[in-house]
Amino acid sequence: MSTLTRTARAPRPDLTAPALRAGVRVLARQHRRTLWLAGALALLWLAVVVGTTLWAGHVHDAFRANPCTALMTGHTCDDRMRKFDLALSVRQTVLGYAGLCLTVLPGIVAAFVAGPMIGREFESGTYKLSWTQSVSPARWLLARLAAPAALLVAGVSALSAVFTWAQARTDGPYPVDWFDRTTFNALGTGPVAYALLGLALGALAGLLTRRGVPAMSAAVLATAAVAVALGRFRGVLWPPETLTGSGGILPRTPDDAWITETGRLTGDGTRLPYDVCWNAGAKADRCLADLDVTGYFVDHHPASHFWPLQLAETGIVLLLAAGVTALAFRVLRRYHA
Repeated sequence: MSTLTRTARAPRPDLTAPALRAGVRVLARQHRRTLWLAGALALLWLAVVVGTTLWAGHVHDAFRANPCTALMTGHTCDDRMRKFDLALSVRQTVLGYAGLCLTVLPGIVAAFVAGPMIGREFESGTYKLSWTQSVSPARWLLARLAAPAALLVAGVSALSAVFTWAQARTDGPYPVDWFDRTTFNALGTGPVAYALLGLALGALAGLLTRRGVPAMSAAVLATAAVAVALGRFRGVLWPPETLTGSGGILPRTPDDAWITETGRLTGDGTRLPYDVCWNAGAKADRCLADLDVTGYFVDHHPASHFWPLQLAETGIVLLLAAGVTALAFRVLRRYHA
């Protein structure tokens, strides 16, 4: 009587990691010039921000150690005042442009991913070569997202950390306020989240249009729309604090507070616009009395609200990025399964 035996089938090798590494190498080779240019621009940005901050800090400390006073006149004091004013003004300008660079970076990332990285691949048909060499569409897309994501997290985190260090040294004249739009966009965890959102939107636009220029336009517009929308509603992502004052005196807020709304208060607590009776002219007092206006209110975010606002916005952006990434893979499976 013969016995039937089953031979164990040899386990199939896991090709995911080698395929992913190969895809990353191909991607790096294709866009090596862009990588070198991005690295050079990042180093230039760091050198300018750090150099300007250290120079302005030295001028500031030297002036504070031996300040000019009303009793000191003459060319020497005037020259020191001009240098002091120039250094702090230049620092404010440089940090303003530095924050603007980090603000527009997600749009640049979205355009590059949508056009040269994905849209052009479909437009030229070169994606077929990768897919016929034991690389599935999902792994092909994963390689085009994983490597840039890792570089963006590392690079943008470093840029944001340096900007945070520089912004913290701008107290005194010519401050760089934390609540300014471009400044807030360059601080904390937000820049990394927005960069990842730009990456995801660029991938989705490239997969949907499969053409370079239209994909770039759609990705930039979508990234800008999200940034503008969240920037407009940023003040309500965390409850503001309210100060009230009676009579005709506005309540005083901290110097570093972000004032989101001011207005008039009536006796029963109703809020009215700040300029509610401005058009009444000489009868303004009578207008205010008729409305039972008793004082003012000021809604504001103190500096301690920075991290709650920052983390709330970061969480929203990361959720959007994750959703867009999942949608991109779904589009890829639907049209190129």
